[in-house]
Amino acid sequence: MKKQRTRIPDSIQTQYEESEADESSSSHSSSEDEEEEEIEKELADVTFEELQKARSNGAHAFLQKSKSVEDKKLKRANKNRPMEASSKKPVSALREVIQAPKKVVRDPRFESLCGNFDPEGFRKRYNFLYENDLPAERQALKKELKKLKDPKRVNEIEERVSWIDKQLKSDSAKHIDAKILTKHKRKEREAAKQGKRPFYLKKSEIRKQRLVEKYNNLKSSGKLEAFLEKKRRRNAAKDHRYMPYRRSGDGE
Repeated sequence: MKKQRTRIPDSIQTQYEESEADESSSSHSSSEDEEEEEIEKELADVTFEELQKARSNGAHAFLQKSKSVEDKKLKRANKNRPMEASSKKPVSALREVIQAPKKVVRDPRFESLCGNFDPEGFRKRYNFLYENDLPAERQALKKELKKLKDPKRVNEIEERVSWIDKQLKSDSAKHIDAKILTKHKRKEREAAKQGKRPFYLKKSEIRKQRLVEKYNNLKSSGKLEAFLEKKRRRNAAKDHRYMPYRRSGDGE
């Protein structure tokens, strides 16, 4: 005759399982505590220098690994598939698609390839500007200035006329100096053929000869007296500024 197995109540069964779980967890935690204690004991005997070296070696290995992952060459599975790339890799904001050629700025004043400035050659090539174009433009602007009423436009034209006068005046002075130098060089060449030593003109000598030539031109045109009178009035106005004034309280 079979013995009938006694059935354990559910409450006793659950209590038994819970007690087993507690025992397993407590044994697991105790084993972890023991491992931590062993690690602490081992680390207590290790010097700080060895710890620092181990840490640096680990960081270096990690960096090498990440670098090797980055440097990994990406390829297509076949020609019909796109190349796979990581979406986590940042893309630079300024991506240079086409290599543009670098612009080189050249100033002809300081370039040896452009040669040296030749004032006489420049004067010969662009003589029409100073003889015809600039005087004609000045005359047209003077006529337009008489009809204008807009102050802004009047100011612009006056500045342009002043610039033209300055260009013509400086060009005439340079032209006279060039003529004086050319004449002097011709004389010196003739003197050198006769065995004489050359004489080089100074700037002060050129200025004196320019004034003499200006005086002769004014005398021949009959404008010398008017020029001298204008010069006299200008010098008198300059001297008048430096003359002492009588005080208001002084008697006669």
